[in-house]
Amino acid sequence: MSESKIKILILSDSRAFHTERIVEQLEKQNYDVLTLSMENGDMEHVNLQKRSCFKFLYYRLAVPEIKKIIDEFQPDIVNAHYATGYGYTAALALRNKNIPLILNLWGSDILRVPNKSFLHKRKARVALENASYVLADSQYLLDEAYKIFPLNNSTVIYWGIENEMLDFHKENYTFNKPLRIIVPRPHEEVYRNEFIIEALADYLKSGEIQIIFPSWGKLFSSFKQKAENISTDNISFYNKMNRKDYLKYFASHDLYLSNAETDSSPVSLIEAMALGLIPVTADIEGVKEWLGDNNGFRFKENNFSDLQKIIIEIIKSDNLYDSMRKKNLEIVKEKGLFENNIEAHVKILKDQIGIDD
Repeated sequence: MSESKIKILILSDSRAFHTERIVEQLEKQNYDVLTLSMENGDMEHVNLQKRSCFKFLYYRLAVPEIKKIIDEFQPDIVNAHYATGYGYTAALALRNKNIPLILNLWGSDILRVPNKSFLHKRKARVALENASYVLADSQYLLDEAYKIFPLNNSTVIYWGIENEMLDFHKENYTFNKPLRIIVPRPHEEVYRNEFIIEALADYLKSGEIQIIFPSWGKLFSSFKQKAENISTDNISFYNKMNRKDYLKYFASHDLYLSNAETDSSPVSLIEAMALGLIPVTADIEGVKEWLGDNNGFRFKENNFSDLQKIIIEIIKSDNLYDSMRKKNLEIVKEKGLFENNIEAHVKILKDQIGIDD
């Protein structure tokens, strides 16, 4: 172990706010953190070279560069995020090195990617098999990881929302007219945003609801064109903002809506619960650790009428769901505060290095 500051090497997507948040918290606690990333985000990081035209070779071919950085930086511990990418790369780079590897699972790296091919599943297994400790943000995700490799050291740590952001919890539960619905998932295949505007087209055209989506994602252009054909007045888009402004904006809506095909414990759902929005999600396994029968709504996947019934019930009802919203806030306070969860994360890092609090 280093004699001065504890050195932590992070391998992760530098564009992701999860990466930014964890690095910021580690640096606040006086750790010496170096972040490596293939992606070119705004946060401070070393940009790893992409040494192939083929994306599936990026991580394998980055191993020599990462090994060199490890030799120069001499970290006490490596924390890789996303099993089939950085976890796999870190496992290869750390072979024959006595440095513990903490692996954070994010969701699709276990729930989707390993199902693409034998090679993808093999990459996930290599990462899981070589990790000193595995962290997942839901028990569901951890259980799925166990099916790939039987883990010895693992636990669930949620991402959560910062305590100070609870100040944005809605002061007034009265619904807007038209009802304001936010869908904060980017336009990617896994989030199936087109289904939402197709299912709710009549309510958009009648002006009973407004739906706000993010203005990014691989499918954004085609989605926007389809949205304009349904409603130019009641479908809108927001741009990326800093976290505080975003959560304040998020809190100005009435409903949170997600149609994700797979999810672990979505941070956006935790944020919605914390801020006082009514959560409405597709009925998938990954949301059930947060969303039961009495604190939100779940609709059958790909079922227009099921989603429509929920939306029209909320529009027509005089119920402001006060108790539901207050219950959700308490759930978040109990297990979804980011500061508490990062503290648990740090404790595991220290335990793996051999430091007692």
